[in-house]
Amino acid sequence: MPLALYALAAATFAIGTTEFVVVGLIPGIAADLNVTISTAGLLVSVYALSITLGTPIVSALTSGLPRRELAIALMVVFTACNLSAAVAPNYSTLLLSRIVMAVAHGVFFGVGAACASSLVGKSKAGSAIALMMGGLTVAMVVGVPLGSWIGQLFNWRTPFLIVTGMGTVAVLGLIWLLPREVSHQAPASFVAQLSLLGNRRLATMYLLTVAGFGGTFVVFTFLSPLLTDITGVPKEAVSVALLLFGVATFAGNLAGGQLSDAVGTRRAMMILLCGLIVCFVSIRLAIHNEIAIFAVIVVWGMFAFAIPPVMQAGVVATAEQVAPDALGTASGFNIAAFNLGISSGSFIGGQLLKGPGLLATPYASIAMATIALLIATIALRPRRSVVDPNVA
Repeated sequence: MPLALYALAAATFAIGTTEFVVVGLIPGIAADLNVTISTAGLLVSVYALSITLGTPIVSALTSGLPRRELAIALMVVFTACNLSAAVAPNYSTLLLSRIVMAVAHGVFFGVGAACASSLVGKSKAGSAIALMMGGLTVAMVVGVPLGSWIGQLFNWRTPFLIVTGMGTVAVLGLIWLLPREVSHQAPASFVAQLSLLGNRRLATMYLLTVAGFGGTFVVFTFLSPLLTDITGVPKEAVSVALLLFGVATFAGNLAGGQLSDAVGTRRAMMILLCGLIVCFVSIRLAIHNEIAIFAVIVVWGMFAFAIPPVMQAGVVATAEQVAPDALGTASGFNIAAFNLGISSGSFIGGQLLKGPGLLATPYASIAMATIALLIATIALRPRRSVVDPNVA
């Protein structure tokens, strides 16, 4: 594979690390910037919401720009925002930095995919994009827990400084390795893309993605205070929990794809959502036992992150039937749905902290997963005209 792909993977590693490393830093940020835990949690929910809302708009506005220069510019913005976050004098500056870097994050993935596929022949485009996206997987397994541990060891600003360095390396790699000309096909207009949401089947799939994936982030966003304040583990153990969760997400991602191939999207989601509900119930039951809660975290991570490949495959299969000329747009909307789920889940968790408290978060996760299960069971019931096993 061309070396430029590894520069793109380095960029996605930096992006993936900075998105979720905040989860392990929320208590420190709240204490240092004199805000509540729930307010600090908005750094996760607003980040994801910014990706959801900002990415399609900025992508449409920049669709005519050269891909190489745009990819480099986006990583420069992302890196500068991480530096701004690291030296932020107050919460407002930190939140604004997160909003701008989130939009750069979202647009970069679309541009990066175009760059990756242009570096190889059509027959290897999927593998090239998978290699680029592999940086996200490594970030969940290594970057997030390591960044959390460094933040606990020093302070919450240090991980952002490290990501700034990683972003700088990625920028230099892109400048050096990306070819001068990157071919790409301009996407449809923003209005034309939005029209895809009018398809009932696809809209139902997106709603399932939001509810099914979002339930995890009601709890995950506030995992650090949940473990330290309720379970009673030392701060350093949060990094261990994130490491276990990250390894489990990798295994779950692989298992999800195999499950989808074996039984189809609807049945796979029903299985995974039932597993998630059991996990959320178990979190509430095991929260006062350190060994038990860490075991639950592993199983939870596998079920939670088996959902993305299942839903992505289902959306593509559905789009092939109802909108074969808009597969990329349909897939992009599903990525937006994942981020809307993250935003919604973490926002709900933050609101619960203001009232019932941390121990109420698993109940909200159960509710969201149950809603998703009802959508999969009833709204996605196979129609006579739907014969594709990947959807049914």
